[in-house]
Amino acid sequence: MDSQSYMPVPPGIGMEENFFSLDDILLSHERLPCRTESAFPRLGFLEKSSETRDIPEGTKMEMPLWLAKGLYERKRRVLSLELPKVYREGWRTVFGADPTVVDLHKMGPYYYGLGSQMLHFDSPENPEIANTILQTFIGRFRRTMDSSQNAYNEDTSALVERLDCLERSLFKAGQSGLNSFQLWEKGRSSHLTASSLVINYRKRKITDLQA
Repeated sequence: MDSQSYMPVPPGIGMEENFFSLDDILLSHERLPCRTESAFPRLGFLEKSSETRDIPEGTKMEMPLWLAKGLYERKRRVLSLELPKVYREGWRTVFGADPTVVDLHKMGPYYYGLGSQMLHFDSPENPEIANTILQTFIGRFRRTMDSSQNAYNEDTSALVERLDCLERSLFKAGQSGLNSFQLWEKGRSSHLTASSLVINYRKRKITDLQA
């Protein structure tokens, strides 16, 4: 029986979100560079560098992803977003040359997740962003999984420190699969053990008999 008190909830796929996932909750608080296209009355407290009561039109500021998505409207231009630098053309060129050399965790621990969420906002660069995210994942996937399979019972901290959160999950899944395979090879995968509920019940029964 699994003794974990919390079973991790996987994040959403692509542009979807899973509101029960801790990773998606943390992702929604990633800050994005924005520019207000109209005045925001009585919201001056959102801009820490301003002492005014309102946020005037044309103000450049940062907003968490969840707030930017809530305020963004395609028909009524309330605010516009600037691309985070890791999704701009210069970095897309780097990823296109060799995605394995980039420290994705340093650039942003939610590279794939945030990039997918950026597609909610209208931008002429969206097709290029989507393609770069896909090709980066493809280009780094084999190396990530190979590393997970060749680091059995070793310190993996150096291997995972450059990985995005999604890649870390894949690395962990690869290690788990390798561990299960090693147990199967040793003939230990089919061993049955009593659950903690049965063990506790037996202890209580023995205590009752001794009383």
